[in-house]
Amino acid sequence: MLRLIFLLFSLTTSTAFSQQTTLNLLFNGVTTHFNYGSQNSRLKDYRKGILGAQLGASFQAGVTNRFSLVPELYAIMKGGRLLANNPLTTNQSTVRLYTLELPVLARLHMGRFYLNGGPYVTYALGGTMTIEGTDVSQQKKTALNFGRASGTFNRWEAGAQVGAGYVFPCRKKRLALDVRYSYGLSSVSTDIDRYNRYLNVGLLMSQSWATNPLGRK
Repeated sequence: MLRLIFLLFSLTTSTAFSQQTTLNLLFNGVTTHFNYGSQNSRLKDYRKGILGAQLGASFQAGVTNRFSLVPELYAIMKGGRLLANNPLTTNQSTVRLYTLELPVLARLHMGRFYLNGGPYVTYALGGTMTIEGTDVSQQKKTALNFGRASGTFNRWEAGAQVGAGYVFPCRKKRLALDVRYSYGLSSVSTDIDRYNRYLNVGLLMSQSWATNPLGRK
């Protein structure tokens, strides 16, 4: 699977650099939480999001003057929190996952406005679970175990991203506001349904000619 991801990323980035492209560095804050599948309604009053971070790069490869292919690769922290007295962990609990994520998006350009959509695959490098006690001295933080046994987490996750953006022309640079929602389709844990959900609002800076992916003069 690692070889497949590396091959996909190599192919898409090679395509990107062979045409007129943009390279954007990403450093954004994200709001992330879990959906618990069939138990989600029981836990809705206890579910809370946490703040995460995203760091990586985005490539935009022009295919036509209306369409681009946008592969990205970044490190991102995901997770969620359950408040005290919840039916699942009783005490307040927080799960954090430290992952590498590779989305490949189709981008439709409509003047300064664009739409994004496409699949992603994620690999978890590690993670922690923190269980809160009645006071700080009773707080318990443990590293997550990954595998197929009960109580473990899955390294791999798949999902989809959708969103939109708007390009602000600047004198020497191109600034884009990108809003995106990520919808996990596979559970990140083995015996409990936990599906990642997160909202990402980011600012992307690149060369000014990149407003139109094939429009460099």
